[in-house]
Order: sequence, then structure tokens, then C-alpha cells
Amino acid sequence: MQGLEITVLLGLAMLVGTVLAPRLRVATPLVLLVIGLALGFIPQLRQIELPPETVLLLFLPVMLFREAWTTSLRSVRRSLRYIIPMSTLLVVASAFAVAGVATWMGVPWEAALVLGAAVAPPDATAVAALGRLLPPKTFMKLKAESLTNDGTALVLYAIAVALLLGDQITPLQITGMVLLSYLGGAAAGIAVAVLAFFALRRMQSTLTINLTLVLVPFVAFLIAEIIEASGVLAVVFAGLIVAWVSPRITTALSRRAADATWPFGVYLLNGALFVLIGLEVQLVLHEISPSEIGILLLITVAAWVALFVVRYMFQWLFSPFSRPPAASTRSLRHRSRVVSTVSGFRGAVSLAIALSVPTVTAAGDPVPGRDAIVFVTAGVIVLTLLVQGPLLPVVIRWAKLPKDDAAIEEYELAERAISGAALAALDELAVEHGVSDRVRDRARREGYERLELANARAVARQRAAEERDLAELDASLDDDAPSATGPIPPGASDDDVDDRAPSAAALPRPIFGAGRGTDEGRMMDAGRATDPAIGADSGVGTGATRPMTGPFEMLAVSDDIDVTQRSPLLRHKEAQRLRLAILDRKREVLLRLRREGTIDDLVARKILAGLDLEEIRARGVEKSAE
Repeated sequence: MQGLEITVLLGLAMLVGTVLAPRLRVATPLVLLVIGLALGFIPQLRQIELPPETVLLLFLPVMLFREAWTTSLRSVRRSLRYIIPMSTLLVVASAFAVAGVATWMGVPWEAALVLGAAVAPPDATAVAALGRLLPPKTFMKLKAESLTNDGTALVLYAIAVALLLGDQITPLQITGMVLLSYLGGAAAGIAVAVLAFFALRRMQSTLTINLTLVLVPFVAFLIAEIIEASGVLAVVFAGLIVAWVSPRITTALSRRAADATWPFGVYLLNGALFVLIGLEVQLVLHEISPSEIGILLLITVAAWVALFVVRYMFQWLFSPFSRPPAASTRSLRHRSRVVSTVSGFRGAVSLAIALSVPTVTAAGDPVPGRDAIVFVTAGVIVLTLLVQGPLLPVVIRWAKLPKDDAAIEEYELAERAISGAALAALDELAVEHGVSDRVRDRARREGYERLELANARAVARQRAAEERDLAELDASLDDDAPSATGPIPPGASDDDVDDRAPSAAALPRPIFGAGRGTDEGRMMDAGRATDPAIGADSGVGTGATRPMTGPFEMLAVSDDIDVTQRSPLLRHKEAQRLRLAILDRKREVLLRLRREGTIDDLVARKILAGLDLEEIRARGVEKSAE
């Protein structure tokens, strides 16, 4: 088929899947995969092949960069005890377990090891697409694990392919490959992030900033590939670092443009990838002789079960080395392990690894077991997506994991803190920017209204949570048979302490007068009651209305304008300067809270998006784009 026909076909498939998924109450990637499988029954469409280099060099850098950009660096630091063993030792254990099962069922050992390396790592894009129902902390840990485990899998793949082709690999060579993959990939990502930092801080144009951001993942991946390191780790490191420094080196309009375009672009790539995976599975299925399909299906199911068992057992064996909260119960830890096990989806990276296996050896002979590698890998991907995908919501409801309100509490805390800091610095900012008392007082009134709204929202949420807890307690008391496991403690986790920031409920409420000596404290002490004069000056005058004599006539004019003193235009410019100064102060306090670990990266990014929109409105879109 021609390229244009393929493009239209993929677009129509994604459109149908996007429309059907909400009506069927099924995740969109699952519907797209089924559509791809259905299209594969048409012989002409089976000619559409998915080149492995396309996945590894075109799809993967963009999608990994986006996932790294939306990953919490604080969560990664706090969950290293979980991420490191799960992205290294578990991948090795899964690969050898699958290889053992496949060898026992008749696959040559070298080919079985390649198969194990292909299906061992959970896929980052699949986890991101299907794991949204997970608690935020669990989802972020699984996402960080899936972002880094591809490096281990690709090293295993290189070793296994060398053995499959008859080469000799020494332990020293294996050690060098592992070190080069991890250290070289990290170094390449950090180097590209540093270059991007110095380039972006000199740019003001929205177009050039976003073009630079698009180039970052490809340059990082390219440099890592040149030095034979892990391109996956290079992109992940670059994405995490650039996302952290982005608020200080990019403009508000460029960040809003990036947040609007990147999700859509990644959705297109991800959707096309799932449709292509379905087509590729059909192609692989039709290339296998009917006499081999039966045993290969058994190997596929056995490999899938082995991945399940190994993932659960690995978490159970490593639980003594983790630091679970003292109040967590054995039952809750078991349910958390089950949720994590079901969330281990495989995706495009596994298929790309399998399709990258050479077809012939150096001597020109066919590579033994290649068809089995591709078929079983495709089958495992289909099973994880079509079985584990619909099963995950059921398992999450069964697990009854504790509700994680840390992000909501941190959001409320940050909103109140930045509003307080802005009000505390209002007099100083007004003097610095030459703002009149009238404009300053109006800004103070608006600031107090915003702060009161944030306080009211926090109180309403806390009351709703208390009412929900009381309802659950009443329901449990009405039950004649008490729970065998006792009450579920908050923040259960196998691998890290729930050392989140203090909740908003733990703070004194209202927060007026708290933190004397800080910006927040000075704001709370100053102006506890609203100045009565503020209301009198909040308007623009009494104004005399005159009848409209034409479609372009003004509906009302002010009758107290003195152009020789302070006109409305002058007051507007003063209000704009003060507004921008307040936003700068809020952004400064917000980034300080993020740097100190008081709030999460994703919480800071959410609030920053609102501040960016306010800045764009204050400046005007045209001036923001200059």
C-alpha cells in the first residue's frame, strides 16, 4: 500500500477507536489493538509491516521523552529502593524464567534467551495508557520502573543475539556492556540536557523553544547510540532534567503551547503504534506453519504465566529489604503486589526487540527459533493487553487500596502559600513598580478573595472526607462479621515510606498569622480585616449611561476621568505591571516549595500552568508571543 493510504487508514482506525472506547467503557489502546487485529484479516493490509527501527528511532524517543517529562522526580528519588531492583534484577529474572520455560518446551536455549529479553520489560507507554486507574503513588512507581527497564532488556538482548549467532561473550565483556549501557546512557542524557538548558535560556520565541524541545529526545538517543549506550536511558535522563529546569528557562506561552501539542502528538503516535501491533500480530500468525501454531500457543501462555509468577514472587522476596510503614498489614501488602503484577503490560518495545532478531547467521544459514521468538512475543503482548487490561480495574476495586489524597493536599497547601506570599509582598511590589494606592488596594482585595476561596475549598474537601470516613465506619459497624485483617492503614506500600508532605488538615486553619517572619506570615498578619475603603474604590466611578445611537457606540463612559492625572489607561498599565510582578512572586515561591520537596513536581506543574495562563492574559497573546 502507498504511504498516503496507510496514513488515512491509521487515522480512520484511531478515530473509530477513540469514539468507541468511551461507549464500550474500555481503554482506548485495547480498542485500537482489536481494530488492528481485525484489519489484519484483510490480506492486502497484512503487507503493512512495522520496521523495528521505526519503533526504536521514531516512536520511542518521543513517547519516552513525554513520559519522562510527566514523571515526578521527587517520586523517583523516594522510590529508588523499588525502581532499581525492579528495573534491573527483575528484568534479568523474568528473562531467564521465560527462557527456561521455552527451552523446556523445545525452543533452543539461545533463541529462548532472546525471547526472554524481549518480553521481560513492561512497556512505559502501555503502562501510561492503561494504568491511570491506579493510585497516584503506585502509578508513578510503575511508570518510573517501565521507563528504565528497557536499558537492562536491550543489554540482555545484545548478549543473547551474540550467543544466537555463535559469538563468544566473556564475563568481562558483559560487565563492560552493562556499565556502558547505564553510565553512557545517563551521561549522554545529562550532556544533552545541559546543552538544551544553555540554548533555551537564550530563546524567547515560542516556535524556537518548542523546536528545541522536539530535538532533545532524538539528539539524546542518537548520541547514546553512537557510543553504543542505552538510548532509552539517555532520553529519560534528558526528559527528567529538562522538565525540572523548564519553568526557569522557557516562557509562559511556550509552555502552554507545548502542553497543548505534545499530548496530542504522543496520542497519535501511541494510537498508530497499537493499530500497527495488531496488524503485525496477524502478519506473524500467517507466516507460521499451521503445524507449529499449537505448540507456540502453549509456549505463549506458559511464558505469560511465568512473567506473572516471577513478578509477584520477586516483590514478595524483596519485601524484607523494603521499608513498609509499621501500620501496614500483610493482607494489604499482598493486594498491592497483586495490583503491581497485573499492571505489568508489554508493548511496542518488546515487539521491536523481537523483530530486530537477524534472519540469517554470518554463514548465511537461517537463525534457529526466530519465528518462535516473534510469534511468542506478539502473543504475550496481546495477552497482557487484552487480558490484563480489562482485568486491572477489577483487581483495583478488589484490592481496596487506601485513598491517596497527598496530591490534593499539596495542591491546596501550595495555592494558599503562594497567595499568601503575594499578598505579603504587595506593598513592596507596588512601591517597586510605581503603582498607585487605588490599584494596589484593588489587587489586595482580589488576592484576599482568592485566598478565601482556597481556604473554603480545603475546608469543603476535608469535611467531605470526614463524612465519607464516617459513612464507611457506620457501614463496617453494621456488618456482623468484622474484617479479619482489621482497618486498612493509609499509605500502604512495599517499598517506600509514605513520607509525603504534611496534609492541609494538619495545618492551622485558617492560616492567618502563621509563619511570622516569612512572606506568608507577614501577609496573614497584615490586613486581617478588609479595608472599608477598598470597596469604595473598587469600581470605575458612577458612570453616566447614554443611549446607543449606533452599533459601535460605547454603552457607558466614566464621568470622573482626569486625563491630566490618572486616566483608566494609566491605571490599566499599573495594574498590568503589578499583576505580572505578583505572578513572578508566586512562581518564585512555588518553585521554592518544589525544590524543598514540600510539594510534588506534578502539583507544581499543575499550578504553574494556571499562572502561565494568567500571565498570558495579563500580557496579551500578541505581546506574549513576541
